[in-house]
Amino acid sequence: MYDYLIVGAGLYGAVFAREATDAGKKVLVIDKRNHIAGNVYTEMIEDIHVHKYGAHIFHTNNKKIWDYITKFATFNRFTNSPIANYKGEIYSMPFNMYTFNKMWGSVTPEEALLRIEEQKREIVDEPKNLEEQAISLVGRDIYEKLIKGYTEKQWGRECKELPTFIIKRLPVRFSYDNNYFNALFQGIPIGGYTKMVANILEGIEIRLGVDYFANKNEFDDIASKVIYTGPIDRYYDYKFGNLEYRSVRFENEVLDISNFQGNAAVNYTDREIPWTRIIEHKWFQFGKDDNGNDLPKTVISREYSSEWKPGDEPYYPVNDIKNNTLYEKYKKLADLEKKTIFGGRLGEYKYYDMDQVIEAALKLFDKVN
Repeated sequence: MYDYLIVGAGLYGAVFAREATDAGKKVLVIDKRNHIAGNVYTEMIEDIHVHKYGAHIFHTNNKKIWDYITKFATFNRFTNSPIANYKGEIYSMPFNMYTFNKMWGSVTPEEALLRIEEQKREIVDEPKNLEEQAISLVGRDIYEKLIKGYTEKQWGRECKELPTFIIKRLPVRFSYDNNYFNALFQGIPIGGYTKMVANILEGIEIRLGVDYFANKNEFDDIASKVIYTGPIDRYYDYKFGNLEYRSVRFENEVLDISNFQGNAAVNYTDREIPWTRIIEHKWFQFGKDDNGNDLPKTVISREYSSEWKPGDEPYYPVNDIKNNTLYEKYKKLADLEKKTIFGGRLGEYKYYDMDQVIEAALKLFDKVN
C-alpha cells in the first residue's frame, strides 16, 4: 500500500513526491506521457536541450525556492532578453529605452516619455476594446508595430474585437534594461530541465505511459491519498462542460548552420508572418553543449497560437469570467473529496510560474502532513 499516488510527473508532482519520500512516505508517481517533467520537459536533439513544450526560463524573487531548486540543478546565468521582429526591424523587449531609441531616436527618458504621453492623448474616452486600451497605455506607434499583429495572431481575432481586460497594463521601462524579468534569481538548469526533474525524483517509483483513468479504481485502491495534477474537468468526466485553454503548437527544424537568429527568442509582431515567435534553443546555453563546446548545428521551433479544442494539449488556463465560474463548480466537488487532492496548473485551473508551482507543492505537503 502506498501512502501517496501522484498522478503527473511534472514539477508539482515531482516536488511533492520528493518531500513525501524524504519524510518516509511510500510514493508512486504515474504519468500518461512517456517522459517525466511535464511541460518543462527538454529533449536532446543534436546535443541541444530542446524545450519541447515551449520556452521555460526559471526566475524567482523567493530565495527559499531558489535555494530549494538549486539542490537539484546548477543554473547558468541565462537572462531572458527577447527581441521583436517587425517587418525586418528589430526592437528590444520589454519596452525600454533601447526600444524607444530605435522607434523614435529618443535618447533620454524624458524624450521617450513625452512621445508616449503625446500619443496616448488619442484616446479621450474610456477604452472600449484592446486596441484603444493599448494606445491609451503606450501610444499608437508601439501598438501598431509591437502589439497589434502579435496579439491578433495569439487570439485569432482583431484587437478591435478583443476585450480591454486582456491588457490591464503594459510594462514600460525608462531605462536601458532589456532583462524581461524583474527577478533576483534567474537561469536555466545546466543539463536541461529533464535532468533536474530526474534528480528531484531520484529513488522514487515512477510508471510512465500509464493512463490513470483507464484503471482509476485499481490505482485508487493501492494508495491512502491521491495527488491529482491533471485537468480537473477530466477528473469529473466533464460533467459541467470543458474548461478552455489557450493552446500553442510548435514546428521544430534542425538547421545545418551554427546560428540562425543569435537570440533564444524572437517575437514576430507583424500579422503577415503566421508564427508568433521562433525559439532557437541553443542560446539557452549560450550556443554550447553540456561540455562547453561550440555546436555546428541549431534547432529552431516556430511557435503558433491555435484555437484550443477538447483533446488538444492544455497549456494556459483562459481564466475569464465564464471559465472561472465553471471551475468553481468543479472545485466544489473537489473540496468534498476525502481521498483526492487537486494541485498544479491543470488541477487548480490556474496559471503558475515554475517557482510558484514549487512553492504550492511544498505548501501542500506541509498542510497534509
